[in-house]
Amino acid sequence: MQQRKIPMRQCLGCRTMFPKKELIRVVRSPEGELSLDFKGKAAGRGAYICPNSECLKKARKSRAIERAFSMQVPEEVYQALEQKMEDETNG
Repeated sequence: MQQRKIPMRQCLGCRTMFPKKELIRVVRSPEGELSLDFKGKAAGRGAYICPNSECLKKARKSRAIERAFSMQVPEEVYQALEQKMEDETNG
């Protein structure tokens, strides 16, 4: 029996490859809305980030999310990411 290939994605913060399931997906919908996608199934362009606040800080500083989507990232998207990461580490 052949083992299935695990899809790998690169974190925008630390630039390290991880299995897709271990990362948080930020998605830009066809309408241009940015949101967090925890199931990995939302329609639109996705970018991935470690569930690690240091990686989020790096990605924010280097404007990696802006570059990934070629658009400005609203402050509330960063706040939602930070909140989710806090929930994950505390929960």
